[in-house]
Order: sequence, then structure tokens, then C-alpha cells
Amino acid sequence: MERLKEMQLALWREACRHIDLAESIADLAAVIRPFVGIDSMWIFSLHQARCVLVGLAGSASGMSGRVICEGEEAQSIARFIDRGGLCLFNPLRTGRSLLRPIASALGGQPVVCGSLQRAGGEGVVAWSLRKGVDLDERTSTLLAATLEPLAVALDTSNRFHELEDLRRAAEAERQAALRRLGRQSLHEPIVGARAGLAGVMERVGVVAESDLPVLILGETGSGKEVIARAIHDASRRHEGPFVRVNCGAIPPDLIDSQLFGHERGSFTGAVDQRQGWFERAHGGTLFLDEVGELPLAAQVRLLRVLQDATLERVGGQESIRVDCRIVAATHRDLAEMVRLRTFREDLWYRLAVFPLLLPPLRERHEDLPELVQHFAHRASLRFGLPEFEVSGADLDLLRAYPWPGNIRELAAVVDRAALLGRDGRLALPAAMGLSAPLHAALPSAPAPAPDHAPVSLDEAIRAAIQSALRRSRGKVEGPGGAAELLKINPNTLRSKMRKHGIRPRAATGEVASEG
Repeated sequence: MERLKEMQLALWREACRHIDLAESIADLAAVIRPFVGIDSMWIFSLHQARCVLVGLAGSASGMSGRVICEGEEAQSIARFIDRGGLCLFNPLRTGRSLLRPIASALGGQPVVCGSLQRAGGEGVVAWSLRKGVDLDERTSTLLAATLEPLAVALDTSNRFHELEDLRRAAEAERQAALRRLGRQSLHEPIVGARAGLAGVMERVGVVAESDLPVLILGETGSGKEVIARAIHDASRRHEGPFVRVNCGAIPPDLIDSQLFGHERGSFTGAVDQRQGWFERAHGGTLFLDEVGELPLAAQVRLLRVLQDATLERVGGQESIRVDCRIVAATHRDLAEMVRLRTFREDLWYRLAVFPLLLPPLRERHEDLPELVQHFAHRASLRFGLPEFEVSGADLDLLRAYPWPGNIRELAAVVDRAALLGRDGRLALPAAMGLSAPLHAALPSAPAPAPDHAPVSLDEAIRAAIQSALRRSRGKVEGPGGAAELLKINPNTLRSKMRKHGIRPRAATGEVASEG
């Protein structure tokens, strides 16, 4: 009994030490040999009616990973597995044919077989005994005691190879997608890193290795997320997750639940426990885009996470420690918001430890040739078009435009010019005509005559909303939307639209009033 316990303990240690059974079978057999006189040990894994020899200990034949049989032949092994226990099998005897499909792998010598069954798969282990060793009660007891740890080792190996197969399939899909896009990385390359963004990238290199919070300031469409990803990729957290949260897109009543998570039953509809974005970014970087849109109540909880690196889920009682780097971004003037008391001063100081100011595109004219060529190449791949040439006249036209939408607007213009272009030339004049400031082509709200009585506040609000919706062609939120033009929260704008009976007609770009 003592030798049985000693062998099981040593075998469990060895089984838990390895992942790939093909590499560990020799070590497992070495643990068994001092207790049972075996010459060789084979382990066969049965997966989806395919029997695979995953290892051969005690021989130099190197048969690891070879498919032995498939289909009906493999099913005969499954029938043996269902019987369980140990049995003596002689491949040379036709009367014992349950394991005939693997007889060629076993050779002509008698072997002792046992079934290995776990939730993650099935298999067979076979041992050849040394001369003079019989399958008596003692030997049977010792070999039977090895079945459970060997089954666990086989199960672990099967799961490892399944994950490897999934990883290889995902990598193949990723490479195929990259080939279609003509890129080497899934992340957007930083065009202008040695020119217009040289100063920014220098500061990125300085701050990336630390865990300091970073605040990225820049106009809409200037590439704040690209810089945030560059900080993450250059940091020691680059193997961790990069989680992007648009703070302006979360409904106010769900912000706490989305950021910090909630416990089951903490509010109506909370049917399960949920991890928030902070927990999901554990070990990586959390990018809080449009952080200036957070309401004051959420700012208080965010400040606590930054100070203590702990949080409590909504409805929770215990503190949860989180380890993630915070990178925040906004196009708003946070210093002015602090003065107006719409953004907490203490949170501003916490976030602005290392600010990065992105220059707008109108101040990066030296980057225009490279940017246009990059977007033109991307458009040719996406739309199945030939490569485009960019002329000096095209660049002069682009330099004369102020680019209020920055890089995002330039990308849209180049895509449009590629679709409108012919014979490898971008139709930039036509595409730029569609990007003219909307207020130049659309009528503005009528202004009251100087000698008339002043309009009421409600009338002024109605006129301002209608004008903004005309300029945005019915778009309420997002870049270039009416909410951005009016500098108010999209939910506030919708509330005022309902109050004044205003609805956008997005299809025509017109605005109609109800009632």
C-alpha cells in the first residue's frame, strides 16, 4: 500500500508538471518503471473518430503524433474504452480483435491495455511488460492506479492542442485579413511619426515605460486613439488587453455599471454578475475616450480608482483591486470645464500628470503627402481598385482646406475620391466639393430684424437646434453631429428636441417640427 501511494504521488506530480503529453510520456513512464516492470508505454488519444498515437516511451522510433486509424476502426477502440478496466491483449491472436486497429503500432508483443476517460476526451494506454513479469493481482493494482493521473495528463494535452488549433486558425484568419488590407499589423500605422508628430512620439517614448496616467488632448479626428495604442504597444503592458471606452456613448444611468461592473440583482435587469471595463482591462491599458463627457458622480468613482487602484461593483460590498494603466482623451477644454465646475478639479490633476497635445491636421501640412498616399493605398485594397497617383495639384488643393474633421475627414475624402476617380487618379476636386462646410450650402435659421421685439428663450433654443441639425444634415450625435456643434450632451439635445417637437429627417437633411 505504501508503494502504491508513493507511485501515485510521484505520478500526479509528473502529470501536473507537463502540458503536452507527447513530450512528457517518457517522464511518466520513468515514474512507473521502478514500481512495475514495463519496457514501453504507448498512449492513444481518440478524437472525433480518429485515433492518434501521442507518444511512445522506451523506444527510439519517434512515433509521436502519428494518426493510427480513423472511422469504424477508431470506433472499435471506443467500444473497448467503454468496457473500462485492464485487459491483456496479444496482437498476434485474432480472437482478441477489439484493439486490432492499433496492433501495427504495438508490434507483435503482448501488452496490457487500460482505458483513459475524462470529460475532455478518451484514450487508451498500453504497456509491454518485461520478461518474467506477469499480470498478477499486484501488477494489476499498480497499473490500475496509474489510469486516473494518466487520463488527466491526456485530457490536459488534448485541451492544449485544441487551443493551439484555434490559435493557428485565428492567426491564419488574421494574416488573410492583413493581406487583403496590404498591412503588416492590425493597428493603424502612425503616419507622420518622424515629421508633424515627431514631438508627440518623443513624449510617447518618454511616458510609455511608466504607469503614469496620460491625458491626450486634440481636436475631433486628430488620431487620439492611435496615440493611445502606441503608448500601450510601447509599454510593459503590451501583452495585456487594450480596452477602449467611449464615455460619451454610455447612457448616464448605465455609466457606473459599465465602468465598474455590477452584482447580480443590484438593480432591475441585473440578472448576472458583470465585470466592468476596469476589471476587463486588468493587466493592460484602459483608454477613456471623451472623458470630459463623464457626469460628476462617475468622476468621483473614477477618482477613487485612480487614487486607490480599487473599486466596488454596483451593489457590491467588497473592494476589488485592479491593475490597469489609464489613458484618457478629450477634444474639450477641460481647464475651462474645471473653471465652470462641470469637471472635477482633483480629477483633472490626476489625469493631467502627463498631457499630450496632438496638433490638428492644418498644422501638419508636411504630413499630407504621406497621409494621402497611405489612405489611397488602403482605399485601393478595400475597394479592389488600381493604385492611385497623387499629383502636386492635388496636394495644393488639400493644403488650402482647413480640415475641421482632421485625419478622419481626410480619410473619408480620399475614400470618396478613390470611388469617384478614374485611370489611377483620385477625383479630389469632386470629393472636396462634397466636403465644403455645410453651413455654406444650407440656409441658416432666420434672425430677427433689429426693429422687432426680441424672440423668446424657447424660440431661440428652437432656432439654434434647427440650425445645428441643418448643418449636420440631421445627425444628432457623433463627430460633426448637432450635439457637438451645440456643445451639449446628445441626451440633453434629444430631451430638448422632444420638448420643442423637433425631429430630424436624416434621409433628406431637412428638419421638421411637430405640432
